[in-house]
Amino acid sequence: MTQTTHIGKKINELRKRKKITLKIISQQTGLSISFLSQLEHGKTSATLESLKKISESLGVNPSYFFSETNEKTRSAITRNIVDTTNLTENRFIYKDLSGGMKDPAFIPNLIILDPGANRGNNFSHKGQEFLYVLEGTLTIEVDDYVDVLQPYDCVFLDSSKPHYWYNKTDKPIKFLCISSTD
Repeated sequence: MTQTTHIGKKINELRKRKKITLKIISQQTGLSISFLSQLEHGKTSATLESLKKISESLGVNPSYFFSETNEKTRSAITRNIVDTTNLTENRFIYKDLSGGMKDPAFIPNLIILDPGANRGNNFSHKGQEFLYVLEGTLTIEVDDYVDVLQPYDCVFLDSSKPHYWYNKTDKPIKFLCISSTD
């Protein structure tokens, strides 16, 4: 199953479980019903911005769509987590590092942004985020304040404030995003 198909299936399953129509999600996100339907059927891929809007509408963290659905409750080691095939398909890799832990208190993700990726609008949601740059130069915007993070720089932010990340460079960026929704 491709990442696009996996994400679409998870959106569809969650939407139906919560008894929410495509029309309601469309109204809450500004995304067309046609796009949402194609996304659920794996016929199109989503940007990180559209996934953030959908996750807010459905009341989950964006990493929900990237996690595997298993019932692990013990410690988990995740090896060789970077699959660069998704980088060209989606312009980003968003890899859940929780190892499938059931109901984690926080969600660790590795994010790789392709050059120029994630131009868009600020976004807010419940919780907090901790970003730690591994490689590249990450531009962040929090509450209309813009700053640039270099490798080994980090920021801790209140996710309820409008924020966004950008890659304004010509090289990929790798960073950790550890988030909570409570």
